[in-house]
Amino acid sequence: MDVATIALNAALYAALGYVLSAVLPITTPGLGLVRFWPQVVIPAVFAVIFGPWVGGLGAGIGIFITDMFIHGNVLLSLAAGVTSNIALFTIIGYFSQKRIDWKLPVVAFGAITAFLVWLSFTILSPPDYGLPYQLLASGTIIASYIFYVIVLVLSSQWRSYATGCMLGLLVGSTIIGITVPLVIQIPLIPASLIYILWTFVTEIPFLLILGPPIIKAVNLALPSSARKLREQSD
Repeated sequence: MDVATIALNAALYAALGYVLSAVLPITTPGLGLVRFWPQVVIPAVFAVIFGPWVGGLGAGIGIFITDMFIHGNVLLSLAAGVTSNIALFTIIGYFSQKRIDWKLPVVAFGAITAFLVWLSFTILSPPDYGLPYQLLASGTIIASYIFYVIVLVLSSQWRSYATGCMLGLLVGSTIIGITVPLVIQIPLIPASLIYILWTFVTEIPFLLILGPPIIKAVNLALPSSARKLREQSD
């Protein structure tokens, strides 16, 4: 079962990644390479329903296949794409089955949100970027945090999933931010910070908003094989 679901995860992730990259060839403004990636929700669903390794390994294989078709840089894909994807979705799958006390994550991610907002206004300043980029990045970060807090307080079923998404994407974004500049040999600062911001800002809304309804639908369609989200109480 795991082999089949890993393969299905990888195939869907790779196929949709290639198609959307062709239709929407959007990359990190000013730097390129790291793509707009709404299909991030696919391995997240697999990680929650079929387990962390199914999500992580399937995503790692899928992103490698996509990278080979798009840019063909094996080292870049292995160092940045594969490692970040395995880390991100393994964390989501792992945390989705854990009990989460909502108070500590609210404080911790609140501090991280404040830092990311400060970072948005610091590194996205003119002349290279400017106010529209600053407002878009900071607005998305703040809105995602508010949405996350609402989920923690009002929906115990999705508390662990949302926390896994926040933590996993922070880890994955950091891996990308560090490894991409090192592999392509550009100055680590500010490139790494821009890549971290870009990855987090463009992916977290899709994980938080699209993940739950898709997971619910798959659980209804596959009640015997899907893992159930852990219900939690305060």
